[in-house]
Amino acid sequence: MKNFLQPGNTVSIVAAAAITSGAGVRVGVLFGVAAHDAAIGDDLEITVTGVFTLAKATGSAWAVGDALYWNGTACTTTSGTGNLFVGVALSDQLSADTTGSVRLNGASPAALTST
Repeated sequence: MKNFLQPGNTVSIVAAAAITSGAGVRVGVLFGVAAHDAAIGDDLEITVTGVFTLAKATGSAWAVGDALYWNGTACTTTSGTGNLFVGVALSDQLSADTTGSVRLNGASPAALTST
């Protein structure tokens, strides 16, 4: 195919804030995990598919298969205003746990995005 660009598992964006390697990054309805540290305005590679250990909002228990949303700092099962659907839980987590295994979805369909 002449029009194929890349598999799309990792994409380049411009960092809108200072980012630490391994942090969750949201750009519109795109969500990924930073592949390296970046300063504001730097090119940043984010991985948008795969399984990652990510920060988990306390007070939110997970079961394998639960839909997960990014609240700006951590994953939660709450789909509230401003939370972005990012993937599926791959581990059971207690409400007091601070991290959990997440299978990233890549980009969030509008139907699963609360704004």
